[in-house]
Amino acid sequence: MIPMRGESEYEAVVDRLWQEHLAATFPAGSRGAELAGHDLVMLDADVAGCVSTWRGNGGSLDARRHQVLYRRIAALEKVLPLLTDTEELRYFRRLRQLAVLTAEAG
Repeated sequence: MIPMRGESEYEAVVDRLWQEHLAATFPAGSRGAELAGHDLVMLDADVAGCVSTWRGNGGSLDARRHQVLYRRIAALEKVLPLLTDTEELRYFRRLRQLAVLTAEAG
């Protein structure tokens, strides 16, 4: 993705990862799954909602969404070591990267 005028490299990275995430299919083995006490569908939905809001708000988030992201980053830290499928690992590593970048920027 070529950064648009006024778009930082940081935003370009988030945009690229976001587009990859939107194009990816949620891993079939993760549907309805819970790992380390976390529902993987809800984990994905919460992070995606915060990233979407961050993008829609010109790169800013409210305190509540920051808290959601930090909780979800902590959850992903517990979930990632339990994943064994390559597709699931790729999907949830990207989700974690999106969450971290958005939390740091927002």
